[in-house]
Amino acid sequence: MKDEKKQTILIVDDSRTNIMALADLLKDVWAIKIATNGKDALRIAFSEDQPDLILLDVMMPDMDGYEVCKRLKAAPETKHIPIVFVTAMNQAKDEEYGLSLGAIDYITKPISPPIVKARVNNHLELKRYRDLLKENSMVDGLTGVANRRRFDEAIELEWRRALRYEHSLSLLMVDIDYFKRYNDTYGHLEGDECLRKVAITLKQTLKRPLDMLARWGGEEFACLLPDTDAESAFKVAEQLRKAIVGLQLPHESSPISEYVTVSIGVATVLPNAEMHREDLFKQSDEALYKAKENGRNQIFMG
Repeated sequence: MKDEKKQTILIVDDSRTNIMALADLLKDVWAIKIATNGKDALRIAFSEDQPDLILLDVMMPDMDGYEVCKRLKAAPETKHIPIVFVTAMNQAKDEEYGLSLGAIDYITKPISPPIVKARVNNHLELKRYRDLLKENSMVDGLTGVANRRRFDEAIELEWRRALRYEHSLSLLMVDIDYFKRYNDTYGHLEGDECLRKVAITLKQTLKRPLDMLARWGGEEFACLLPDTDAESAFKVAEQLRKAIVGLQLPHESSPISEYVTVSIGVATVLPNAEMHREDLFKQSDEALYKAKENGRNQIFMG
């Protein structure tokens, strides 16, 4: 398995003494984040750099741990984060209620340090393997980029974020020009190799970690650009188009170039409650059609 960054634990407790006791126990193995109230816990959990596990106290002012857990489990962005209650509430009914909300474990105070460390380790190892299995199921087997399923998850998440923060969202649909002719000329093995090279180049050309490239199907790729306006999206599209031309993959049966080229349709929206994700797909699809209709190896803004 490739080296991975340290997994992160978010400790949530209104007592700094309790926080430091847990942090001192766990910090040598895992990265630690802290929150002293429910509001801060939610802010950290909904951030881009999400924790891998949350250790959550129940009795806190303003918003108790049960309410924090409810909100996290109700949101698609955070429902996957495992939550362990660490609390002085030691009645069976308290534990039953906490687990019914979606927590994976319930630890009562005073804690036993070796037991807490062992449980945390078990939960984080399980999460690591779940994440790995999910990642493998979200990758296109031929090109190594995200597949359609992964892309659908990403756009659902980014659409919600764009709605919440009133950010624009851009989608690029990228199509390899005259790819059927390429396959007919060079054969399907070379066609597969062409797809791989194009996918790798497109992915490497994207600069931001949040930008996502996925194989949409056949010779078509989709590129999601969160928090990106139309002007910036066009610039990214032009960088992608030039990068493919720069590969100089021979395409002798193309009527527009001696090399493999791509056409790109660009759409940008500012999501609101009346809009649907399908509107963005429709705009980018129509833009791609126009780019191809206008001669290919070009970009069209929807």
